[in-house]
Order: sequence, then C-alpha cells, then structure tokens
Amino acid sequence: MAHNRWESGLWSHRLMLAKAGEVIAVVGSCEALGNWSHQKAVALQPCDIAHTWTATVIVPKGAVIKYRYFKGFFLESKSAGGPCQVIVKMWETHHQPRTMSPTAATVTIDDGEFGSHNGLKCVDSGWLTCQTEIRLRLHYSKMPPVSITKKKFKKSRFRIKLTLEGIEEEEDEEEVLSPSSLHKMPTTLEISMITANGYNSRHSQPECGYALEPSKWTEYSIHTMDPDNLELTFEFFEEDLSEHVVQGDVHPGHVGTACLLSSSFLESGKDNGVVTLPIMGRNSRQTIGKVRVDYLVTRPIHGLQCDMSSSFTKYWKKRRPLDVGHRGAGSTHAAKHHKVRENTIASFKSAAHHGAAYVEFDVHLSKDAVPIVYHDLTCCIASKKKNDKRLELIEVPVKDLTFDQLQLLKLAHVTAMGHDDKDLLEEEEEIDEHQPFPSLSQIFQAVPEHVGFNIELKWICQMKDGSWDGNLSSYFNMNKYLDIILSCVLQKGGNRRILFSCFDPDICTMVRHKQNKYPVLFLTQGISDRYPELMDIRCQTTQIAMSFAQSENILGISAHTEELLTHLPYIKEAQSKGLVVFSWGDDNNDHANRMKLREQGIDGLIYDRIGEDQGDQPNIFQVEEQHSLQEVITEETLKNSMCSCYSIPCSMAPCITSKPRTCSAESDSGLSSS
Repeated sequence: MAHNRWESGLWSHRLMLAKAGEVIAVVGSCEALGNWSHQKAVALQPCDIAHTWTATVIVPKGAVIKYRYFKGFFLESKSAGGPCQVIVKMWETHHQPRTMSPTAATVTIDDGEFGSHNGLKCVDSGWLTCQTEIRLRLHYSKMPPVSITKKKFKKSRFRIKLTLEGIEEEEDEEEVLSPSSLHKMPTTLEISMITANGYNSRHSQPECGYALEPSKWTEYSIHTMDPDNLELTFEFFEEDLSEHVVQGDVHPGHVGTACLLSSSFLESGKDNGVVTLPIMGRNSRQTIGKVRVDYLVTRPIHGLQCDMSSSFTKYWKKRRPLDVGHRGAGSTHAAKHHKVRENTIASFKSAAHHGAAYVEFDVHLSKDAVPIVYHDLTCCIASKKKNDKRLELIEVPVKDLTFDQLQLLKLAHVTAMGHDDKDLLEEEEEIDEHQPFPSLSQIFQAVPEHVGFNIELKWICQMKDGSWDGNLSSYFNMNKYLDIILSCVLQKGGNRRILFSCFDPDICTMVRHKQNKYPVLFLTQGISDRYPELMDIRCQTTQIAMSFAQSENILGISAHTEELLTHLPYIKEAQSKGLVVFSWGDDNNDHANRMKLREQGIDGLIYDRIGEDQGDQPNIFQVEEQHSLQEVITEETLKNSMCSCYSIPCSMAPCITSKPRTCSAESDSGLSSS
C-alpha cells in the first residue's frame, strides 16, 4: 500500500502547559494514529519555535483520515513491556474532527492553534483513563460539618484549607519535559464551591483557606495515580487572623489540624461515605473538636477503554422541544394510564410508533449484576396459598433478586399492598414484549435506533427527615454499579442518541468523569409540595441544581415542572448559562402546561401517552432526515436534469411544494413546520 509521510505542525501562541511533563498528542482514524485509542496516540515533540509541536507520521496515501489533538501525560507502563499509560487532560471535541487526505509523498500540515478548527474553539476536559479522583466535601446538608468541644473556640468561626503531602510546591509553568523522561503524573488538588447564586469551580485555595457557610457546598478534588497512599490534612484557622495561636507561627490564627489517610477508603471497601475526624489543637495536641468529611472516590471504568472518535457530552443541537416518552408509553400508575405496561419493550415501541424523540426509563442492577429496566427500587411479589384466591403481597428490593428470578415474577406495584389486584389473577401467560424487567441489552436490540434513550440511573436518595428511598440505606458499590451499566451502553449504543440522568448528583459527576461520549442531565425535584425534601443541599432547589450542573460541566438539568410553572424564567436563565433544560412530572401530562413550557423554549418534555390519539408518525429526527434527503435529491436532480420540472418519490421525502409532514397534535408534537 502506498503511504504518505505526514508532517504535522501544531502552532499555538497561547498554549501554556499547566504542569511539567504535559505534552500535545494526536489520535485518529488510522492505525498510525492509534485508531482513536488514546493509548496508541502519537506524542508530538516541542521544536525550536516557541509553543510549536510537531510529529512525522506515515499514513495511507489518498485515504481520508480523521484526527484530533489532545493535551495530557504519557506515563510509564505499570508492567514491564506493557503499553504506556496515557492521561487525557484536555481534548478537541468538535462534532466534525479534523480531516486530511494526503496525495503527495510528503505533506506538511500546519493545524494552527490547539482547540481551534474551522473557526470554532471546542475543547473539553478529559475523563479518567488510569488515574483516580478523590473528592472530599464539607457541607451543612445534614448538620454543621465542624463541631467544637474546646470552650476557648466555641464561638470561633473557622477557615479551612486542605493540604496534601508533597504537592504544595508550585511547578514551573514554562518547564517542558519530553515523554521519554516522564515517570508519574503529579497529584493535583483543586477546590470548588457551589451555592444557589453561583459557583466557583476547580481553583487553588488561598493561603488560609475558605470559611464554611450553611448555604455553600465546599468540595476538594484530588487527581492521583496513587489513590491509596495519600495523607490528607485539614488545617483550621480562626477567621480573625490577627492573633498568633502559637507564638512565632508562620500562619496567624492556625488552631489545629485533622488528618485523613486515603488508604482508609480502600480498607472500608466503600467508594463513598462519611468519616469523622478529630481536630487536634496546635499548642497542647489535645482534641478541640471534630469534622465530618463526606468522601467520593471515582475510578476509571474497569475493563473498557473509551475511544476518541466522537463526543456528545456538551453537544446539543437547538431545535423545537423534544417529546420524551415517560417510561415509554407512560406510567402504568398514572390517573389515565396507557393500556401497555410501563418500562417494557411493548411500551417503548408504542412510544416510538407515536413519534417520541426519546423514551425515558430507569435502569438498575439485579442481584447477579444484570442491568434491568424498572422504575421502583422495590417490587411486590404476590404469594398465593393453595386453594385460596386471596393474595399476599411481599415487598422485596429489586437488587435482591437475580435476573432469572425477576423474569418469573407476577408482580404488583407497591401501592397495591393491602388491596386486591385483579391483574395478578389474570393473563398468566404474558407476551415477552409486555414482560416487566427487560434487560437493558434487550431494549437496545428491540427499540428502533432513531429513538433516543434518556437513561435514568436509579440510585437511593436520602430525605431531609433521614429516611431513604425504598427503605434502603445501603446499595451497590458506586463504581462497580456504574461500570456495568456504562459498559453495556458504550458497547451497544451504536448511533443512537443517548442521555444519562440521575437524581443523585454524585452519580451525575461520576458518569461525566468515567466516560467521554454521552451527556448527563441532573434530575432535580426543586421545591415541591408533592415530594419530601432531599437531604443533599445540591438537590433542594432548581437554582442550586443549575450551579451544580455548571460546576460539573454537564449538559444541563431535568427540572420538576411543579417548580418551573411557578418560575418560568428559570428556563431562560438556565439556557443563558449554557445548560440544556428538560422537564418531568405529572403536570407535563396537561396540554396547556406543555404549551407554556414550549413557549419558554424548553429543550425537552417528558410526559405520558405521546401521540396516543394519532396513528403512527415519525419523530423529529426522522422528519429532519427526510428533509435532508429531500435537499440532497433536489440538488442532484437539478444537476442532472435539463428540465425545471421534477418530482421526489413521496415514500422518500415530503413533497417540495407542500408543508413537511407534521403530527395532528400541531405544535404540541414538536414536529410542526411553522
């Protein structure tokens, strides 16, 4: 095969490497560029011209090659002779990557500035490839995080700073090392703060830290290659920094420290939880109080490597509001429920036939770790005694039953407890597509690919009164739970449009950092009279949900319609902050409410019984595809015909002289042409 020698030059007059050892690399669609694998990417080398990086690569001659640049670290392999470890810190995420098709023997390409392509600046932070992220949080969700027992400091207000052993020295920003000299990535520490009024994410701490406030979520993020061998020290300063607690101390007001070893997370076997640490005084080494530290450990997906061919984590094409089928064709337990059981293959197909752009459903795991689709955390098993038609309903956590056991169940909703449920006495033989608890894999296989998936990741939430969803105070290991579900989606997603969502902000954060392809919406109930208030302050209002979504750089929020209807400007406010806004809730089943939200420009509406009064109809993506096809056929016909009159087969595209096909539900369908 003929090959070209491609000399790539990357010029960036504003490119400053944040840490010594960071390099620029290129990855692409051919073997020479790693076939989109970050581990096989080609590291560029800095040349004599300042901030210019180059590489020479032999690529197939005449082939169309797509590629992207990224900034990161190339580390030594964990094992002798193994592949190097590559960390992606920032990467180009243009919807259309760079392309080349070299025809000459040697081609020199100057690609300009990192992140800029076709006049568009588009870069995103990387995901966890081989490093681990540890988050330590101080907040007032349940109680004040700091409790002081020493009388002297009872009325004091404190500033707190987190320090890590061995990373306090600032690196020289100008220093650049070659990939061959790299051995490890420096451990990094940043702080973020979130309130309903805004956020300040991922920055360095002042010398004496920050004061805690009841309405503020304070979070420290640590990225490390050595997650089980860190000494994390909280330094406590009195807010009045004028007086030395210890004579001659470098830091006035320094009253004590609390130390946490990261190895304790591994020993506990948990990736999230709360630890209480004693605060030791500076002068007497006596305990002066204690601090509650909320922790979260996020690890890379086990056994799966994300490729770099595309990313939709922050990509959203603005169009008319999307219709999203709630649990498919609608909740079975709604006031006017659809005849098809919710969260079944039949329900999703019904929504698809009636024009749903997406179907929304809940995913969690069975006891044997199969991703299954079902709404509630528990189900009611019907027990029927011999020669007795009466049923006894027993509530069982779904996580305690294997996939095969779930397939054998004849079940009822929790609300049926204490009442006769005729459904359980009838139709003993169900059609497979109507069977509850389908696996996520079955849904991918059965539902047409033009229908998007809004996958809600089911997780337990704690209420303000201390109670838990489904009375489950413990659940799966967070990393293992997400690894199983994300692996299934990444392997079977194909070209389908996919959104993740969750009511738990930590799950949203972890999904954002564990994979690089699909976007995340933070589900929030906001201020509600219908649901109990949640414990986590990030969940308590729509406004703080916006701040959280911005701080974590996720796509947007899925807000409860109950609060949106009383604060319609929230929609425009969120969108002005770069967020996509969906809405959910029973209020969306009212046509007038949907119209109000559409008029405000909402991006997506999740509701029951989409298009049930109409026959089969295409969804908005199919209509767009038909329009695109029409334009292509029209252009080709004009090129190849001498006559000004031509026709387009109606089976392929709408007639050019008529309005595009729309639903009879008019603008409520989201498909109208006006």
